[in-house]
Amino acid sequence: MYNNITVETNERITTITINRPDKMNALNKGVMDELDEAIIAFKTNPEAGAAIITGSGSKAFVAGADIAEFTGLSVQEGKALAQRGQDIFSAIENSPKPIIAAVNGFALGGGCELAMSCHFRVASSNAKFGQPEVNLGLIPGYGGTQRLTQLIGKGRAIELLITGNMIDAATALQYGLVNHVTEPDALLNKCREILHIVLSKAPLAVAKCIEAANTAYESDGAGFVKEMDGFGFCFGTEDMKEGAGAFLEKRKAVFTGK
Repeated sequence: MYNNITVETNERITTITINRPDKMNALNKGVMDELDEAIIAFKTNPEAGAAIITGSGSKAFVAGADIAEFTGLSVQEGKALAQRGQDIFSAIENSPKPIIAAVNGFALGGGCELAMSCHFRVASSNAKFGQPEVNLGLIPGYGGTQRLTQLIGKGRAIELLITGNMIDAATALQYGLVNHVTEPDALLNKCREILHIVLSKAPLAVAKCIEAANTAYESDGAGFVKEMDGFGFCFGTEDMKEGAGAFLEKRKAVFTGK
């Protein structure tokens, strides 16, 4: 049914695994389309009460987007790409059934954004988080500027956004980006342990808790639009072409501010 992800439901918990280990589980169009389908199926499946999103292998949750798909996009195409990602991640965030991220390695760029769209995050001790889009002459486009600020505060968020630096699992726990840190082989069991507790509660009350908590961060959506516009704008710059080209050519980018 799927080529880029796997989906399995046991004991009312659906586990969605991004399954491109040879590409560090990078998000491409195929992954995003299948993730969208899987979330819709999960939300409408009466046998599933909660979900875990994770990555295959031991190195990466999702180590970013597939940058090869970014080359040659226009400003409008860049905005459309951001809109698609925001829509899918918003569907995760607003699911009435809890969805948690089991972060089993690198969660960078779109991977960090995917993890942040889940209701909360549990990380393995080898996890790394970051939004390194500035290294490509870009900004996060799938909600990262908004959710990172909500989760860890403006000052820390801006530092990570404009330096492109990574933080480890212990720092992510200190910042409040993750709820728990486990050893790698205990990660999924910890997630299931938490979700089994949740599944013993009243489903409608759980859904209303999620809805109400999400409302605490609601605005007129201007921040997400601003992010989408900024993401698209970057596709019209020489710096983005240089950044993406340097990444694909495995060399250091030289930015000119044009």
